[in-house]
Amino acid sequence: MNTAARCLIVDDEELARALLKHYIDQVPSLQAVGSCANAMEAVSALHQQPVDLLFLDIQMPDLTGIDLLKALIRKPIVIVTTAYDHYAVEGYELDVVDYLLKPFSYERFLQAVNKALTQLRTRQSHFSSITVENAEEANTPRDHLLVKAEHRTYRIRFDDILFIQGMREYVMFHLVSGRIMALLSLKYLEEILPPERFIRIHKSYIVAFQHIETVEEGSLYIAGQKLPVGPSYIEALQKRLV
Repeated sequence: MNTAARCLIVDDEELARALLKHYIDQVPSLQAVGSCANAMEAVSALHQQPVDLLFLDIQMPDLTGIDLLKALIRKPIVIVTTAYDHYAVEGYELDVVDYLLKPFSYERFLQAVNKALTQLRTRQSHFSSITVENAEEANTPRDHLLVKAEHRTYRIRFDDILFIQGMREYVMFHLVSGRIMALLSLKYLEEILPPERFIRIHKSYIVAFQHIETVEEGSLYIAGQKLPVGPSYIEALQKRLV
């Protein structure tokens, strides 16, 4: 990365915010751009300026960190910081990059930051992996993606996508006519795919609404394949299917 990653701290404890700010200030590749005492302040801050990395406490009054993550449409990379370990599973279901259990050391903080910066670099490289025909089309409705994979550019029509599977730094497009693997992340695809046609159902899967065959408790079927539905995504899926 050419510039420091912009960080927002969200924690209802003043000492916790001060410690994170102190840690961030010691890392040249990080820049603290804001500090919020609750989730509502964070919503306002995220609307006012772009943020690359969010340090997010979970247990806060009124609106929890989990509630905030579910409400955000375009999510920055998230590192959860909390004193309650029972939130770990739900946090990972929401695709956080790491989970810091308070009190955590500077060394443990650096481990989480290194993961986040690696993911941020991967996300930034995606702009060269997905393209549109010209600049004018970037903000207009499209019916396809142009994806670079295996030294070729593939035109993937939305109608042909059954589901997309996350595989570490790669994704696998499962299509009506076959499969294509590309260097992309589900988080990035979730942001650019039309939400009326696609939905995230698990930390490892995005599916196309039109190809959903049946839905069961904790799973659904597409083209005869059973896919898991993560606990954090069930409510959103049920609302969309009504």
